[in-house]
Amino acid sequence: MNANVKRITPVLFVKEIEPVLPFWVEKLGFTKTIEVPHGNNIGFVALQKGNTEVMYQSYASVADDMPLITETRKGPTFLYIEVDNLDAVLSALKNSKIVQPERTAFYGMREVGFQEPGGHYVTFAQPVAAAQH
Repeated sequence: MNANVKRITPVLFVKEIEPVLPFWVEKLGFTKTIEVPHGNNIGFVALQKGNTEVMYQSYASVADDMPLITETRKGPTFLYIEVDNLDAVLSALKNSKIVQPERTAFYGMREVGFQEPGGHYVTFAQPVAAAQH
């Protein structure tokens, strides 16, 4: 292939977008960069913080928009997000559902996994400082 990959952005499918917005916008500081209505609800949204982006689309919206895609309800999706301050994430998400308690993995990452309100799993990880000898 003679093209550079510039970015990969996950699109998560959910029944309703509105319940996931506080998780990303209010708690984690993401900004809505795109919002597309679908009837009386949000059908699609793009959320961004720095160079990180995640998108959501409702099942009803994708059914209308891309009727050949029939596998959208097979989730959940798992996201692995590296951060520079895991303690800040833990503080921001203190009332969110933890599905993987904090641990330090053998590959040197301190991690905690959450389930966001749409049912998807999000693990936040921070590299552990190298031991000083």
